[in-house]
Amino acid sequence: MKSTKTLAIALIASVSLAGCDSAGGGGSRDSIRAVGSSTVYPFAKQIAESFARSNPDYKSPLIESTGTGGGIQLFCSGEGADTPDMANASRRMKLSEFERCQANGVNDIIELQVGLDGIAFASATDGIELNLSPRIVYEALAANPYGGEQTAKTWADVDPSLPDEPILVYGPPSTSGTRDALKELVLEVGCDTNADMKALKESDKDAHQAICTEVRSDGAYVDQGEQDNLIVQKIEGNPRSVGVFGFSYLEENADKVKGLPMNSVDPTYENISSFAYPGARPLFVYVKKAHMRAIPGLDLYLNEWVKNWSADGPLARIGLVASPADVMAMNERRVNEKITMTAADLGGAAPAEDAAE
Repeated sequence: MKSTKTLAIALIASVSLAGCDSAGGGGSRDSIRAVGSSTVYPFAKQIAESFARSNPDYKSPLIESTGTGGGIQLFCSGEGADTPDMANASRRMKLSEFERCQANGVNDIIELQVGLDGIAFASATDGIELNLSPRIVYEALAANPYGGEQTAKTWADVDPSLPDEPILVYGPPSTSGTRDALKELVLEVGCDTNADMKALKESDKDAHQAICTEVRSDGAYVDQGEQDNLIVQKIEGNPRSVGVFGFSYLEENADKVKGLPMNSVDPTYENISSFAYPGARPLFVYVKKAHMRAIPGLDLYLNEWVKNWSADGPLARIGLVASPADVMAMNERRVNEKITMTAADLGGAAPAEDAAE
């Protein structure tokens, strides 16, 4: 039986969310709901389990793996009981997404960097050996490398030092934050090793984006959906193939797959935390401030992230790379003081006033 305190909180949540429902929601809810990144999903589940153990009077949070783009779209659809409280993201929210949130009445958003991850390239433990670089990956996977025709069939076609094996890469779909990070951290970097492409970035950003980030669709790159475990299974079954997913999945499946070096740097915890590995990226959680006043335990759930995201904490043991100490301290302050983000944080117009509570 629920305690009197918990029932009172649930009643407050029902009333409070009813006030939010003009943004499009209906009814009430007394449990936390988070959607988003498949990469952040196992960490969010761990936090949900820790929250449930520490707070037995509250319902266990519902964590859904929808992909970063899909999760943020749901998150930004409005406020109210039928919309998520949180979005997990394996890349930072885009300014256009933030503006969509604002247009739909999601005005106060708390952004937390919960840790780091890496875009890992991997093969089966007995599989193909490749010393990759952003340039090699770009030339192998681009639909039109440097604006020309894609003719590479084997890795040796891209670089003679690589094996004469067919290019076959299993990776995330266009809706995935991992795919966005692949574009930004690897493909664009590789594309910009070409002086003409670097100049194009200044003169025509849209053309640069298309040439530098569009992935070939002739079967050399295979979209495996939002479930990174499927990519692990594919490369385990084909030793000549390569997979692209988050570092945490590499750690979790170290008995089945091995990480491939990038610029001769292995995808390890140490190399990602120091940003020596080119594919290092931050991971985020976005929270509706209005829901923190309405959903029972949401503030405690955020505190659970803070308690668990250190380098020697439980999340590190399942593959999360801890943020630098100053970043952790800043994000703890965001939780404690409920500091909300602004368009200026994402490169947009400067805020009219301080966003702190």
